[in-house]
Amino acid sequence: MTDRRDELAANLARVEERIAAACAAAGRAREEVTLIVVTKTYPASDVRILSGLGVRHVAENRDQDAAPKAAECTDLPLSWHFVGQLQTNKVRSVVGYADVVQSVDRARLVTALSKEAVRAGREIGCLVQVAFDAGASGRGERGGVAPEGVGELAGLIAGSPGLRLDGLMTVAPLTGEYAGRQQAVFERLMDLSTDLRRAHPAANMVSAGMSADLEQAVAAGATHVRVGTAVLGVRPRLG
Repeated sequence: MTDRRDELAANLARVEERIAAACAAAGRAREEVTLIVVTKTYPASDVRILSGLGVRHVAENRDQDAAPKAAECTDLPLSWHFVGQLQTNKVRSVVGYADVVQSVDRARLVTALSKEAVRAGREIGCLVQVAFDAGASGRGERGGVAPEGVGELAGLIAGSPGLRLDGLMTVAPLTGEYAGRQQAVFERLMDLSTDLRRAHPAANMVSAGMSADLEQAVAAGATHVRVGTAVLGVRPRLG
């Protein structure tokens, strides 16, 4: 366990250095960017170590992994973010532990989240997931709503009991006109955030950037970066 703690501490320090350098290069204060460590596929013991190292935000993308892990860590001062594509039949479980759902991308999901948040007596923060590879279906390959649909979905979240509209999230697309153009993606997301804040001033969270491209996200103005591999190591293969 000591070896694992040392490994995570060293990795975390390197990521912190990267974020600090990116903030300095962009003329931003380090406090403007929050690190969310994506702990998917890793055990609760790692989450416990990270909490001891000062991490306060963790993210998961599969309810079947996240629910038992969160239950093991209820004593820790953590905010849990759900970042994966969310099926409505998993909403009740996710609402039980998630403080923020970053992957809201359709009206039916908003309705389900609102119903379960009210039932649980909780307020759930919601981010609209924006897909810059959205095709004719209006949704992206890895979830998300087309940029044109952000305003309507945001309004629905803002008007739903039990939910709080916190801002926007994106995953850099693998296909389409923005493939391989992370800086352009993140700058476009910031434009959408500016538009959103005109109608919803408190919805100022912008979640963008991961292990490979956090610098571009910070340069564009992201408030939160989601880092997994650079902190926890290369993930074991699933299946």
